[in-house]
Amino acid sequence: MAVEPPTTDLRATVAEGRTSLGIELGSTRIKACLIAEDGTVLATGAHDWENQFVDRMWTYSLDAVWTGLQECVAELLADTERRHGVRPTTFGALGVSAMMHGYLAFDADDELLVPFRTWRNTTTERAATELTELFGYNIPLRWSVAHLYQAVLDDEPHVPDVRFVTTLAGYVHWRLTGRRVLGVGDASGMFPVDPATHAYDERMLAAFDERVAGRRPGLRLAELLPEVLVAGQEAGRLTEEGAALLDPTGTLQEGVPLCPPEGDAGTGMVATNAVAPRTGNVSVGTSIFAMVVLERPLERVHHELDLVTTPAGDLVAMVHCNNGASELGAWAEVFGRFATVLGSPAAPDEVFGALLREALEGDVDGGGLLAYNYLSGEPITGLTEGRPLVVRTPGSRLTLANFVRTQVYGAFATLSLGMKVLAGEGVEIDTLFAHGGLFRTAGVAQRLLAAAVGAPVAVARTASEGGPWGMAVLAGYLVAGQGQDLGSYLDDRVFAGAEVDVVEPDADDVRGYAVFLDRYVAGLAVERAATEATGNDDA
Repeated sequence: MAVEPPTTDLRATVAEGRTSLGIELGSTRIKACLIAEDGTVLATGAHDWENQFVDRMWTYSLDAVWTGLQECVAELLADTERRHGVRPTTFGALGVSAMMHGYLAFDADDELLVPFRTWRNTTTERAATELTELFGYNIPLRWSVAHLYQAVLDDEPHVPDVRFVTTLAGYVHWRLTGRRVLGVGDASGMFPVDPATHAYDERMLAAFDERVAGRRPGLRLAELLPEVLVAGQEAGRLTEEGAALLDPTGTLQEGVPLCPPEGDAGTGMVATNAVAPRTGNVSVGTSIFAMVVLERPLERVHHELDLVTTPAGDLVAMVHCNNGASELGAWAEVFGRFATVLGSPAAPDEVFGALLREALEGDVDGGGLLAYNYLSGEPITGLTEGRPLVVRTPGSRLTLANFVRTQVYGAFATLSLGMKVLAGEGVEIDTLFAHGGLFRTAGVAQRLLAAAVGAPVAVARTASEGGPWGMAVLAGYLVAGQGQDLGSYLDDRVFAGAEVDVVEPDADDVRGYAVFLDRYVAGLAVERAATEATGNDDA
């Protein structure tokens, strides 16, 4: 790949540390993004990784965390030197984000007590149900407090030794700085946060302690959770040990200020400038979720909706689905291999783009086909395990266009069920901003998502680097925010003049998608039967 000659200005920006670094540990990639003060991308790095299914739990090893981070940072440092002629030794600010929720529990000696339990696990149904009833507040299966309470209910032997519980972002930040803190957005996916105080809800903390007192006398949940910080607050500085963890070569110096660690939902909101009321964003990757900033609290508790916050602490309704675009990606690999066998090999992006464009030639309802993308359980539809399926009747119209269109519809279906609940609460959305690799093919997934959610969908014409870029922006806000609220900072400093393409819902697509969704809901009985009738290969 050709590299532009370095410019004097950018070289000086890098050399003097007038930059911000964002690192995000996603489900399948660890990515880093270095930006200038105006948000311009200066360099990137990445490392591929995968979760493992061990003892019926989805997990990542902590060794894999640090190996992946080091390779990702090394690639970013090398990319910076290649582009700008100088290898950075420091940054103006740094921030870490990661997939939210899950369970990382440590003892008094800072030793991990059980393997990291990720957001993908659905073994906490009893705990989540009981806590939702106790609090009068929806506690999803993947939240950290549900994992802890389930461990208490199951009388797991490690529970008496727990002294600290955090998320993946909180863990990495702790090791880099020595501080046990968490950004309010990520914290709100561990335990409910009071949006008025930006701290854990005191009433619910007391209710939890009382509930577990009989089983675990003396357990005080507030003592186990990270301190909560909001965007713009300093969350510590990179220690000598932390610098060595990121860069074992010794190039990177200690002392870099860090912003509060955040979850991938929060960085997605920042990356799409969707932190103001009546805005929202949809992120599509291994999972798929929508975040909608609320004007007022919801009137009722809904199991389909999480209540979390923006990185600034404003209340957000979150529709989170465990299964996103992975199954569509698997089919793209099949078709890519078929092209190779025919003697016409194509790059993965070419294959994906060709398939997505073909989807627009399909029937608006998918031709009577059904597709379920459930690689894992899906709480919104009440499934604890998943089986990817393609189902059709003899009278359905099996064409490539209908097949791909149905796969895309299937990726959005569970999300749209949750969005219908949000609409029933009277929540109005001006625009949803979409990001993720699925939207790199212009106008296809964006158009079909607009039909699925019944709202305009915007995609940045010049795509950012997504979550790690959003995290870098939050790091930049730490040093340049100067008391400005986050929304105004994004409008004035980062997104001023940004160009976006907005697609309104097409009436025919909306009508066809409604027919598909009715068929999808009825067909969930087939999905349930498949989980009961077939074993799980990963078990």
